[in-house]
Amino acid sequence: MIVVRRKWALYRSQRWHGLTALGRPNALDAEEAMESLQPGGNPNLSSSFVALDFETADHGRDSACAIALVRVERGQIVQREYSLLRPPRSCFRFSHIHGITWADVENQPTFAEAWPSLQRFLEGASFVAAHNSPFDRSVLEACCRVAGFKLPAVPFVCTMRLARQTWEIYPTGLQNVCTRLHIPLRHHHAGSDAEACARIVLEAHRKSARSRQRSRPVHSA
Repeated sequence: MIVVRRKWALYRSQRWHGLTALGRPNALDAEEAMESLQPGGNPNLSSSFVALDFETADHGRDSACAIALVRVERGQIVQREYSLLRPPRSCFRFSHIHGITWADVENQPTFAEAWPSLQRFLEGASFVAAHNSPFDRSVLEACCRVAGFKLPAVPFVCTMRLARQTWEIYPTGLQNVCTRLHIPLRHHHAGSDAEACARIVLEAHRKSARSRQRSRPVHSA
């Protein structure tokens, strides 16, 4: 019993800090995320990244019923994609949260049908950003496994962890962070949540750039 409790405490700690047993190489902390965006002194972003959000129908990680991807290039949102998905089961447990029902998705594509075109969003991306990224990554992993697809080899940035490290925001729910940063949000709509994640990363980069600018030594003529 003591061993089980210790393992559960470790798992909770890993989730709180944006890491899970999915593996350290697949997660970036705030500093690493900002380094991956550094364009060699130019204050504009030169890297591309994708923000991702899932909504699920039930407790199964394979039950994605909505997906949104937002692609950012050179500091600008350049592409958005939102799609309802038909999950493998018709019993919805979380309609009261996201408002999606079986009637909304019964004629929509499955993840297996939608993913081949959606995964092109990830081409050339430095990382994927998501709020509480272990959840979204586990949904992506489960859906890919069930559909017979390989999990994309792209590291994840957790914007929950990023917000804690950059602004010390607590509590750090997506709504809390967006309120603090004045980012528009329609919470639990995958499209709005994904765009909010993208904007959190961009705001963190701007703050990092301003801090570097202030820390540069001033040389007299």
